[in-house]
Amino acid sequence: MRISARADYAVRAALLLAGAPDGGPLKAESIAEAQEIPHKFLEGILNDMRRGGLVLSQRGASGGYRLARPAGDISVADVVRAVDGPLVSVRGVRPPELSYNGPAQALLPLWVALRANVRQILEGVSLADIASGELPGFVHSLAQDPTSWTNP
Repeated sequence: MRISARADYAVRAALLLAGAPDGGPLKAESIAEAQEIPHKFLEGILNDMRRGGLVLSQRGASGGYRLARPAGDISVADVVRAVDGPLVSVRGVRPPELSYNGPAQALLPLWVALRANVRQILEGVSLADIASGELPGFVHSLAQDPTSWTNP
């Protein structure tokens, strides 16, 4: 599984919005500068997030973007789905829609299990969790495992 630049940038932008003073709007330019994200690329990401119901935009001198809901009500999965679509797909198809024959039949439950685990992690962590530095215990356990970043 690969986390796209769009997903990474979207989560980083959403975290800045989560920490905005008084929940006030932040300009795309300031988000882009603070996170070193190309401004035009970020504008597209923010538009996808707006269409996904995650952010609101406000025009004018005091305008910008702000979260549409409290940060505790927005999961990382919500953000990733808004900009990249389904969390896990195989050849662009969701695992439950796949079918295999012969010895490849065992692939389907493998892909479904992968999808379930990705969903458990990304749906189980909110923007507020990350912004506060208080990640859920199961995430800490996985991240602390020394084999998590080693190649066999």
